[in-house]
Amino acid sequence: MKKVLFATTNPAKVKKYKEELKEKGIELITIKDLDIKLKIEESGRNAIENAHIKAKAYYDVTGMPTIGMDNNLFIEELPEDKQPGTYVRRINGKELNDEEMIEYYTNLVKENGGKLTAKWVYGMVIYSEKGIKEYTWAKDKFNFITKPCAKRNPGYPLDSITIVPEYNKYLVELTEEDKKHYKKKDNIDEVIEFIMNSIEDKEYERL
Repeated sequence: MKKVLFATTNPAKVKKYKEELKEKGIELITIKDLDIKLKIEESGRNAIENAHIKAKAYYDVTGMPTIGMDNNLFIEELPEDKQPGTYVRRINGKELNDEEMIEYYTNLVKENGGKLTAKWVYGMVIYSEKGIKEYTWAKDKFNFITKPCAKRNPGYPLDSITIVPEYNKYLVELTEEDKKHYKKKDNIDEVIEFIMNSIEDKEYERL
């Protein structure tokens, strides 16, 4: 089984892709598994630039095929200077934990009318000895509300204040059947295909 490093400490990101990749012969290794601690400044202007920064940093250290991933958050009702963008967890210079994020964003919703419409824009980059490949996608039109669900998805705390309009349910409470349909919106199949094609060395930008 081919080992690929996922340059993240977020358990939810790993969980989203780990089993499907395992079925295809790819074992996701995390930076916790390797006990690597790098201080990386995620100074990119968007998700894809930060994904490049993370993937390159860990590839340079390990030499393993490495996935970097990041996401930007955009909220329709907020002006440009108030957008979270790449700083979803970093508020006023502080890195928030999951519960602090839930508190901060529910307060933001309260300050802006009780419901906000948001979208995520994702970037993923793979570095390997063969070269570089990148992919970006978006997931939009969901709502943040003021009352958090009691259920948590460690690493993705905002799932607990996200309502999916198609189901009128918290994202964290979608059933397995719901998730099968929602997966298309989340681009999971396309992301898995991107990873597999990248590992198989198709049309790389050369290092």
